[in-house]
Amino acid sequence: MNASKVGLLTSSSSSDETINQLWHSNGKCPKGTIPIIRTKKEDVLRAKSIKSYGKKKKKSIPVAQQSSVDPALTDVRKGHEYAHAQTDQGNYYGAQATFNIWNPKVQENNEFSLGQLWILGGPDSDLNTIEAGWHVFPELNGDTNTRLFIYWTNDGYQTTGCYNLKCSGFIQTNNEIAIGGSISPTSLVDGSQYEITILIWKDIKEGDWWMQYNGKTVGYWPASLFSYLSDSASTIDFGGEVVNLGSDGHHTTTQMGSGYFPSEGFEKASYIRSIQTVDGSNTLTTPVNLNAYVTQKSCYDILTGITDNWGSYFFYGGPGRNQNCP
Repeated sequence: MNASKVGLLTSSSSSDETINQLWHSNGKCPKGTIPIIRTKKEDVLRAKSIKSYGKKKKKSIPVAQQSSVDPALTDVRKGHEYAHAQTDQGNYYGAQATFNIWNPKVQENNEFSLGQLWILGGPDSDLNTIEAGWHVFPELNGDTNTRLFIYWTNDGYQTTGCYNLKCSGFIQTNNEIAIGGSISPTSLVDGSQYEITILIWKDIKEGDWWMQYNGKTVGYWPASLFSYLSDSASTIDFGGEVVNLGSDGHHTTTQMGSGYFPSEGFEKASYIRSIQTVDGSNTLTTPVNLNAYVTQKSCYDILTGITDNWGSYFFYGGPGRNQNCP
C-alpha cells in the first residue's frame, strides 16, 4: 500500500527527546555490575505456579493465518491475537526495527499487550525463538508501566526459556540498561511520538545472538541455548500481540499499540518502521517480501508500506472490543 495515497504519514520524524528508563533517576550501576529487576514474593504469587513464573504460555507464536485463527490451533493458542508481518524466504542472521512505544490499556491482570520482533527457527513442537520489544503486562510486572522485555525458548515454550533475566540464558554485559525496566516517556495521541530501536544479530564466528538497544549493546544469548538457531533463523516476524481473556462473554478491551486502528495514521496509530533483516554477510537489508497477517481485523488490524525515509514499515493495532468486535 502506498502510504501517501491514504494520508498515513503526516510527519517523517518523531520526538528528539530522550527515552529513559525510570530507574536512571536513582543513579546507575557501578562498572562490573548490571541492573537486575528485584523479584519480590508478590511477583511470584501473581503467577499460576512457581514453575510457570516468568514464562510464556505454550505456543505463544504468531500464526500466518489471515482473518481468523485456524480452529485446529484454538486450544493450544487460546486467546492470543496478532497483527504482524513476517519474512520467511531465506536464512536470516538477525533483524532490526524502530518501535513506536505506547502505554496501552490492559483489561485483565493476566492479559498483556506488546510490540516486538521474533527471530524463529524450527517446527512449532521444537521451536527456537528470540524475542525483544516493549510490553504492558500486569501479572508479570505488578504494574501497568510500559517496559522493555526479552524472551527465549528452544522447545516451543514448553519447558525452556523465560522473560528477561528470570532464568539462566541471556548474558547481560551492559550496566546502563535494565532488562524489564520501565520506559519513559511514551507516545501521546496527537502529540509527541517516542521510539526505541532494537537490533539482534548473530556473531557468525562464535554463534551467539547479540542484542542492541538504542545503539547500546546489552548482551547476548549463547549459541549453546539453541538447536535450530545455532545456525540461522528461518523466519523473522514483527508486530503486535495481545491476550484476549474476556470473562464476560465479550472480547477484551485490551488495546494493541495505541488502541487506534492503523488507518488513523501517524500520531494516532502505533507503528514499526525501518524494518530490516541481517544477511549472511552481516549486512542489514530491507525485506522485499514482508507478508502481513491479522487474526481478527474487526478488533486489531495492520497496514504495511514503504517510503524513502521510513523504509519498510507498518501501522498496527486497535481497541479490541468495539461495535464490530463484540
